[in-house]
Parts: sequence; structure tokens; C-alpha cells
Amino acid sequence: MVMVGAMQVTSPYGNNYHHGDQVDSGNFAFTAAEAGDYTTCFTALEHKPETTVAIEFEWKTGVAAKDWSKIAKKEKVEVMEIELKKLLDTVTSIHEEMFHLRMREEEMQQLNQSTNSKMAGLSFLSIVVCLSVAGLQLWHLKSHFERKKLL
Repeated sequence: MVMVGAMQVTSPYGNNYHHGDQVDSGNFAFTAAEAGDYTTCFTALEHKPETTVAIEFEWKTGVAAKDWSKIAKKEKVEVMEIELKKLLDTVTSIHEEMFHLRMREEEMQQLNQSTNSKMAGLSFLSIVVCLSVAGLQLWHLKSHFERKKLL
């Protein structure tokens, strides 16, 4: 078995959320307090002769990230209670996602209304310019034909 030298999780703002030294396996969990992309850095020790290091990891978020078996052991709860807690967490996660989607929808509606009003103004200006050019063309043609005594 090959030992991984170190493992570190860093937030988008440079804060360290997890650091492990001299580990070869394990589960690492943290709660993200900052929005953005988190960086995970794995460092392997030098080995003589050289060897290949394989690192497998799985990112979990929300309800999937909780270890329900540990919660059941800690709280000594019944199976139904665990299922209810899972469902409550799932519903809470769905509710938060729906709230976020509602906020995004409102932002999109405001952007849509703003764009529509700008396009209406631009369309009106375009019609005014077209009618003005048509009027100038008629005036120019009329004055030209009057000079040539065709009208």
C-alpha cells in the first residue's frame, strides 16, 4: 500500500478546510461556508523504486453527503426515524433549491422586461428614422423634378 503524503482542501478565498498528513485512506468531510470552486491537493511521498499512486474520491453534496449509519448509531434511533430524517433533509434541500430557482426566475423576468422595453424604444426610433428618410427622399425628388420642369 502506498502512503499519500498529504491531502488538503482549500476554499476559493484560500481558507483551509481540511488538511491530512501521512494518510493512506479515509473519509474526509467539510461544510462549505464560501461559494465557489474548492481545490483539493494530493501530495505523494517519494518512493524508491518509483510507484504509481491511485487516488479515488467521490464528491457528495447535500443529503447524499451525510453518513446516516453514524447518525443512527449516535442517536440510537429507529429505522423509521432515520428515514424520516432523510426525507426531511431531502425536502429541505428541495425547498432551498426551489427558493433559489424562484430568485433566478425573478431576475430573468426583470432582464426580459428591461430588454423588451429597450427593443420597443429602438423599434420606435428605427421607424422614425425610416419615415424621415422617406420624407427627405420625396422632398428631394419633388424639388429635382420641379427644377427639371417635369412637374
